[in-house]
Amino acid sequence: MLCAAQRTDDVVGLLALKTGERLLDIGCGNGYLSAQLANQGAEVVGFDINPERVLAARAWGLEVKRGNAEELYFHQEFDAVFSHNALHEMHQADQVASGAFMALKPGGRFVGEFPGRGHALLIRRALSGALERRSINLMGMERWYLPNAHEYQRVLERAGFHVSHISWFEQPMSAELSIGDWIRNNCGHYLQAVPMEMRIPFLEEVTEELVSDLLDGSGRWTVDATRLRFKAHRKA
Repeated sequence: MLCAAQRTDDVVGLLALKTGERLLDIGCGNGYLSAQLANQGAEVVGFDINPERVLAARAWGLEVKRGNAEELYFHQEFDAVFSHNALHEMHQADQVASGAFMALKPGGRFVGEFPGRGHALLIRRALSGALERRSINLMGMERWYLPNAHEYQRVLERAGFHVSHISWFEQPMSAELSIGDWIRNNCGHYLQAVPMEMRIPFLEEVTEELVSDLLDGSGRWTVDATRLRFKAHRKA
């Protein structure tokens, strides 16, 4: 099972960043990975929609712009566009890809990795089942955009990209905390549908359902994660 650093090594290697290149990091979050890329000698511009994350990223000394990555406004400014663990939160995938294409100089590349089809499927099924048993409406619960490789390749090609690499793969990962806490941090919108006084028994029920599949003999929880990794080029 991979540690957090190992989970970024492969996609950063696929990016193959060169000293002096100008990079746009969309969905940069707290800026930790952006700062690592800047340390490789690139001129990094972070981009995120969340004001708290923007402030955190700026604390690394980065240039960070706040905005919606579904509405990118750059024109041939960057040698590369990068995104790690963020594109699954952007449902307007065609708009994101088109914006990334327009942001790139001719010959530039768009590289990224994010959860793909089937990500945390056992967890989401358990949550949905527990809601159904309480007669709670499931409308809008599936908030992630989770394509397979073929679907996302079509998105990139519609935007004008040539796709040189795309892969979907399973990557089970340690929750590094209880599964209840992982759900609170990553699937909180399911909990928001449950009345406050019912949330503890709700989580206990979901946890019990997941024990046989996701809890090992040493008491460590594993998330049934998947990843989609890609590299696409804007032709020169």
